Amino acid sequence: MTLPQRLLSAWIRATARFRGSDSPWDRVPMSVPPTAFGFGSRRPFADYFEGESRVSVRTIDDIVEWLRGCEYVSDPELFHERDYWQHPGAFEQLRRGDCEDFALWTWRKLAEIGLDAEFVVGRVLFDPGGALDRHHAWVVFRSDDGEFLFEPAARDRERMIRPLDDVRAAYIPHFAVDRRLATCAFVGCTVAAL
Repeated sequence: MTLPQRLLSAWIRATARFRGSDSPWDRVPMSVPPTAFGFGSRRPFADYFEGESRVSVRTIDDIVEWLRGCEYVSDPELFHERDYWQHPGAFEQLRRGDCEDFALWTWRKLAEIGLDAEFVVGRVLFDPGGALDRHHAWVVFRSDDGEFLFEPAARDRERMIRPLDDVRAAYIPHFAVDRRLATCAFVGCTVAAL
């Protein structure tokens, strides 16, 4: 955990105790520096919306279909770096990347079609007991139909887009940034610090 993450985590932990929060999904709106999101987060979030996109989408189905043609590849394999976040324009050219690359591109595209979307980093659990977990990035979006978790690197639509309430227990959010570039921290970031 980086120094900014440790400082934010300590502050959130103190705030959560004060409020009596017990859900990792409880959020605290605050200014979170991009570097707290992960080692590969080296630019301001506004930069991910810069430049023209070469992929035209009008619907969520268009986004899903384009993503299904992309390949998941780890940063050490693709870039020979521990963690590297591609700009969405670079991701469009390579069509290869890891969870952050898929999620940043999806976040931008959901915002472009007018949906309230957040890029989220945290942990995902692979078993109910939480014995297997890893750092991860995903997108949460809201529409007239409700609130959904978008898992952009999944291979089929049913696993890509699920009601947030159905999968909330398997995801522990740490930080998020919305389409207006407002950031927040979640109580879930304190779980990693304990």
